[in-house]
Amino acid sequence: MVIVILGVIGGMVAVFMKGPIDAYFSSARRAALTDAADTTVRRIARDLRKALPNSIRTPGATCVEFIPTKTGGRYRSDGAGALLINSAATRFNMLGSNSTFAGLPISADQSIANGDVIVVYNLGIPGSNAYDNAAPLNRSVVNGTPTLTPGNETIITINAGGAVVFPLASDSNRFHVVPAQEQVVGYVCSGTGIDASGQGTGTLYRYTASLPRALPASCPGASGTVMASKVSSCSFVAGDAGNALQRNGLVSMLLQLTDSNETVSLQHEVHVDNTP
Repeated sequence: MVIVILGVIGGMVAVFMKGPIDAYFSSARRAALTDAADTTVRRIARDLRKALPNSIRTPGATCVEFIPTKTGGRYRSDGAGALLINSAATRFNMLGSNSTFAGLPISADQSIANGDVIVVYNLGIPGSNAYDNAAPLNRSVVNGTPTLTPGNETIITINAGGAVVFPLASDSNRFHVVPAQEQVVGYVCSGTGIDASGQGTGTLYRYTASLPRALPASCPGASGTVMASKVSSCSFVAGDAGNALQRNGLVSMLLQLTDSNETVSLQHEVHVDNTP
């Protein structure tokens, strides 16, 4: 009798406990999906905000790629050490130091180094597109370590293979620096969908490439570093935000992660300054 009574009580307790326990695991699963999706879109947003002006492009609906920058500066436009425009240039002076700013040291990942790429006035059109491989080119590779002059200007030697002719001058004498290790960065979703068990089948990858790079006919395949799994759907849209004076851009991304037939959907928009 005692065993029977304990069995009945145990069954009743199990019935009452099943709901809260299932709810706990469901909440934990939703929280994990939300955290993964939020972390991923924030990482993409940080990368996009460092994109070279007018370099963001979408080869397809499920991918986006751009040219990242590590730093920038202003070049001397006249006198000794000026950056020559529409004329062969092998070196120029940057205003300021490459190693310190306001008396504080500049970290190695934000200073100009050998192998980095200098880009001047990127408009994203033929003749002023850092992706291009045909002259005129608006980019050149840094050759050697930049050196500081007594006048607190930094001498930057470029293009060891010969002089480069920058076609257009920047209105504010600005240039951008692309890191040697990551000249092109992209994000792509591959294999998206939901399987029979209610799991997202896709994966979001972060990939890198080198310049020059032609616009791919479609999104690249599954390759690179895994940023998120269980992806059921994702999309990227790059378009103009409507402010023609500042030429700001807007990148919209949608990421959906699915686990056990439950889907977390996050939409995030990133404003990028496309003023070259």
